[in-house]
Amino acid sequence: MKKPLWRDGWLMAICIGRIFMYMNYMVYAACLPILKSEWGMSATQAGSIASGFSLGYAASLAMASWLSDHFGARRIFILSAITSTVIALVFGFFARDYLTTLLLYSLLGIAQGGIYTPGIVLLAERFPVARRGGAVGWFIASTSLGYAGSLGVSGLLIALGGPVFAFIGTGILPSVGALITWIALRRTPNVIHDHRAGTSLAAVLKNEQNVRSLMAGYACHCWELLGMWAWTPAFLAAGLALSGAASTPSVEFAAYYVAVMHIVGAVASSTMGHLSDLLGRRAVLTGLGAAGALLSLIFGWLVAAPLPILVGLMIIYGFAAIGDSPVLSAAMTEVVAPNRLGSVLAVRSLLGFGAGAVSPVAFGAVLDYLSTGDHVASAWGPAFMVFAIGGFGATWFAWRLRPSVADKSI
Repeated sequence: MKKPLWRDGWLMAICIGRIFMYMNYMVYAACLPILKSEWGMSATQAGSIASGFSLGYAASLAMASWLSDHFGARRIFILSAITSTVIALVFGFFARDYLTTLLLYSLLGIAQGGIYTPGIVLLAERFPVARRGGAVGWFIASTSLGYAGSLGVSGLLIALGGPVFAFIGTGILPSVGALITWIALRRTPNVIHDHRAGTSLAAVLKNEQNVRSLMAGYACHCWELLGMWAWTPAFLAAGLALSGAASTPSVEFAAYYVAVMHIVGAVASSTMGHLSDLLGRRAVLTGLGAAGALLSLIFGWLVAAPLPILVGLMIIYGFAAIGDSPVLSAAMTEVVAPNRLGSVLAVRSLLGFGAGAVSPVAFGAVLDYLSTGDHVASAWGPAFMVFAIGGFGATWFAWRLRPSVADKSI
């Protein structure tokens, strides 16, 4: 009998290392209310720092995926871990105003993408199809735990010593993660596939319907997930304010609730990945896509609902929105040849994070347009419905998946 994945020391070491390497991922968001005032930043300047990180992260996902095809996933993963550790330290000790934070946080985004998609390639090389969904689920769950841990640690360090202390503390912790992953991967072979052989990337994208459907489904998934992540803290703060809470405590408590959502997201990733090993990728993707679409349609209308209902629904929403992430990644590794997987993941990253960058703006445009007079609270409902576009799209493209050689139950 095969041992459970949580007892696989190699996989758990990679996951624990990634949790530490993401410890400074959310530090800027946690410090933003204080920094905006202390540094005299406009809202546009404050937002440009987050945008710089996101654009850098999206670019690095694509580049690291392509490099994995040509130089090996293990080599790119370790190089990215070391690079992100160095930049995290530099960020922690030298980001002290708008310009230095914009530059260093953008560089941090460029480095961190290399510890995501090359990791998926490593898992595809190590785990058979029957266990790959669960393995990728644990891998992505570590990302969610890293987000939650970053929020929690940042909040604690801010309380102890302010934003500078938080920058330094969260800048040191990724070093621990890099050391753990280096130890875990020291005996892992660096596989370089012959990317000149077999079907070309253009032919794969043109002729493989499952590849196209999974790419489109991933773009829809990112539209819903990244948009929901961006706006849920503000939505919860608005709900708390409507219930009579003061502004500052509303923001603080909203951050804690969102950290809980990311913890639940880790549970979703690990369980849904394993469930797709049992029931098939197509069934799980279709169910989660439909659930996400339904929740996007109703969530925003409940801004004035009692807090327990609001938080409970948010947790379910967060579960459904991220639960299909490991399933989409595992399915992609099964329908793409190993020598093209990195390149395909590169294209997928550009499409997905491109959609994820647009959806928060579309949400904000709807919110601004409808937030007039006495209709501010009611504007949240139509705004969240924007994310249902992604949910319905993900459901449709999951339904279009055809059985493959790798997974007859896809």
